[in-house]
Amino acid sequence: MPIYEFYCKDCHTIFNFFSARVNTKKIPGCPKCKNPELSKQVSVFAVTGRAEENTMDDLPIDESKMEKAMEMMAKEAENINEEDPRQAAKLMRKLTDMTGVGLGQNMEEALARMERGEDPEKIEAEMGDLMNDEEPFILPGKKGGKGPGKKLAPKKDETLYDL
Repeated sequence: MPIYEFYCKDCHTIFNFFSARVNTKKIPGCPKCKNPELSKQVSVFAVTGRAEENTMDDLPIDESKMEKAMEMMAKEAENINEEDPRQAAKLMRKLTDMTGVGLGQNMEEALARMERGEDPEKIEAEMGDLMNDEEPFILPGKKGGKGPGKKLAPKKDETLYDL
């Protein structure tokens, strides 16, 4: 039974919708502000399979590049040594290089620290709040995530709504 994620630009919130069957066409309204049409989001696990139509229309990235990058990343992640932060950082660099997605200033600093071999848990403890205050990924054609005009990541409504 699939769960679909939809984004409401008016609420700046991602909502989860449950469907009793696979339903790739229906677009629900916002349960909070009643915006009549939300935009479908791509879940990480869904990108490695067959691409659905109109899943990333509102993003300024090449869908085929993103799909290839996610497939490559999934394959390489299977062989990664979880004890070596350098390997995880290398994988993240490959993903950003292949897709053209940039990193926010704090995410870039955290990744550079991992590339030097620092413990990811220590980095998270020291920088977690800073990384939550900026957009971690910068899409092509968008400006970086620092300064007063920065855009925060959308809120996530954990309620499961019917599609």
